[in-house]
Amino acid sequence: MQSPANGRPAGKELSGLSAIEIHDAIQRGEVTVQQYVEDLIRQHEKRDGEIHAWVHYDKEYIRSQAKALDAVPTEVRGPLHGVAFGIKDIFLTRDMPTRYFSPFHEFDGNGASDSAAVGVLRASGALLLGKTATTELASTMVGGPCVNPRSKGGKSYTPGGSSSGSAAAVADGQVPIALGTQTGGSIVRPGSFCGVWAFKPTWGLVSTEGVSRCSVTCDTVGFFANHVDDLELVARVFRLELDTPERANSIKTPFEVRGARVAMIKTHVWELAKPATRAAWQRARELLVAAGAQVEDVDLPGGFARAHEWREVIAGSEARSAFLSRYLEDKDKLHETLRPFVERRHVPGRDDIIDAHDGIAALRREWDGIAARYDAIVTPSVPGEAPEGLGDTGSAVRTHSPTLHLFL
Repeated sequence: MQSPANGRPAGKELSGLSAIEIHDAIQRGEVTVQQYVEDLIRQHEKRDGEIHAWVHYDKEYIRSQAKALDAVPTEVRGPLHGVAFGIKDIFLTRDMPTRYFSPFHEFDGNGASDSAAVGVLRASGALLLGKTATTELASTMVGGPCVNPRSKGGKSYTPGGSSSGSAAAVADGQVPIALGTQTGGSIVRPGSFCGVWAFKPTWGLVSTEGVSRCSVTCDTVGFFANHVDDLELVARVFRLELDTPERANSIKTPFEVRGARVAMIKTHVWELAKPATRAAWQRARELLVAAGAQVEDVDLPGGFARAHEWREVIAGSEARSAFLSRYLEDKDKLHETLRPFVERRHVPGRDDIIDAHDGIAALRREWDGIAARYDAIVTPSVPGEAPEGLGDTGSAVRTHSPTLHLFL
């Protein structure tokens, strides 16, 4: 239904629409991309002085993109035509600077071209609003000025890291979808702290070309959204397949909770879970049982306790090479928590790295056997609620071991 007075679907601010809703409204001619971005800009002006989710936001450039998209004939528009998105400030773009929240790059200009993931979204008709806040080189646990929109009681809480701004901007209704990256929990943790949907795809399915790297093995591009259906839409744009055609056809769609086999896996670090996580865990179990799911508590075999250790060997050795050039250029400009990756004397040797990869590969096969018995698996993403203050982006304890440590 259209509101004749302002050209928008009745009953909702455009900034509050999901990606699917705004795309469909634009396609039906109920609203223009230019009208849509004006609503987003108003939301940004009203809120981002408090949230600080964005590090680059050029209103006039946003308007020029919207005007160009409105001129595209309806019949050739893409599946994300007119939908706004944000990107973590480690994705190169041809028309915006990339600064990585690092003094090494504070005067960097535009990139020569778009990173591959940004290129996919733009080719699908999406409109890039700007760059979102991150931690230094997306690699420290030390937060910047970005504030969790869920903060309450006059206090500021961390949005998590390192995809801080992407999660916060989505949670605050400033953009419907945003890109982030994860090396050690930087998608699932901000998503949990900010209360938005966060999706870390299978490692390697979304290209990391044109993205700042910390660990070639662990780094993964993922998405944030306020609506779970929007994650499915973005996944289709990136052509993320469920599985082989044969196995995909065996999956019930739409998913039905009643009768579903659900594994609840606390993982080997459950003792670090705080009261909020324990309460949420119990509540989730009760809701699943009440909805008719067949819930089973599953303990991972003992070998999975070494997954964290092996991941640290791999990520640590790769981070050393990632930060070496900046360290040699001016080590004092590199954050103090990143220097030890280069300076430590006892670095993993060749045999250590091979053993770590082999150990994880063996666990991955074991995990496949466990996962095959269930329709869904539930594990914790964080040990507790978002910490108060902005200096600490939250514990990196990996309670979500399977997806993180096995590079699934």
